[in-house]
Amino acid sequence: MSIPTSMKAVVIEGVNAVVKENVPLPPLKEGQVLVKTLAAAVNPTDWKHIEYKLGPQSSISGCDAAGQVVKLGANVKNVAEGDVVAGFAHGASVKHPENGAFAEYVAIDSELLWKLQSSSDSRVLSGKQELPSGPVSNIEGLVTFPISLNTAGVVLVNNLKIDLSWKSSKPQRDEPVIVWGGATAFGQCFIQLAKQLNAFSKIITVASRKHEPSLKKYGADQLFDYHDSDVVEQIKKEYPEAPVVVDGVSSPETYPQIYKVTADTKPSVIINLIYLDDKNVEKPKSNVRHESTMLYLMTGFDIPYGSLHLPKDLEYRKKAIEFIKWVQPKIDAGDIYHLPVKISNGLESIPKLLDDVRTGKNSGVKLVAVL
Repeated sequence: MSIPTSMKAVVIEGVNAVVKENVPLPPLKEGQVLVKTLAAAVNPTDWKHIEYKLGPQSSISGCDAAGQVVKLGANVKNVAEGDVVAGFAHGASVKHPENGAFAEYVAIDSELLWKLQSSSDSRVLSGKQELPSGPVSNIEGLVTFPISLNTAGVVLVNNLKIDLSWKSSKPQRDEPVIVWGGATAFGQCFIQLAKQLNAFSKIITVASRKHEPSLKKYGADQLFDYHDSDVVEQIKKEYPEAPVVVDGVSSPETYPQIYKVTADTKPSVIINLIYLDDKNVEKPKSNVRHESTMLYLMTGFDIPYGSLHLPKDLEYRKKAIEFIKWVQPKIDAGDIYHLPVKISNGLESIPKLLDDVRTGKNSGVKLVAVL
């Protein structure tokens, strides 16, 4: 396959995402593969990089990509040209603005990939506009995983110290976990993994009541509806000393409310995804720890991220790579379901998809564009 020297890509221009032509292909670093993008999924981090000015001007947006490997960088051993894979790039990053998922070609770390295995459906693309949650049999299903499943994996392994012990005979932590935002992409992956790892004695989730059947199918034991004006009071009445609260929404606006669910006197931890802390709550509790994670540390680089500058963390990367290798056969066996998918066509659809995710129109589903 001949590889062009330029491509179409979605780049940041002002406070907008725009489709540009004649964008140079990303350079291929050691350990990376060049992927011809066939599908890309949209995540909240993508619009946040634009709106909060985290991404440089003209940088390529997007993190989740899937497609066919067309070129190998130096020292790539586990992937071959022609393989169909999904993985993530840190789109719109300060250090690598020339590379992102919303482009016709993307460079992806070969250690951070999942392969699409052969299945009864021999088509790489489903050809459909919507897919229900289920075992992965096409690329639109596989591309729902990189950011969401990896984040769920590293929170469980790194933050919560859960062993990758499939169907553990007894709960690894004999206590409940509350997952706020169970229908988010992260939440759906976290609930599945926590259930299959028997990580907690009970999985309680906070989400819209309409998602109760699917979340209970994934492994949630109980659901509280965040639409209820007294949802915090309902939870506190039943679980007054919640030891672990995982915030899958992770926005400065919702964090103070979610924080109230944590224990009032006993040791408790609230885990969020964007480094929120006591500055974001009105009444800090001395018994509650704030923890976070930054998936981009998987890349092995230091990460400038707004006002934060996170030094490279090779132990974090090692654990993340171990998780990816561990979970691949579970995906292949159909034990981990991909998220429900809504599919649109072309890079041209991505600016609208970004806006849809920003305004919450992706409730319970992953928005995917096929190229």
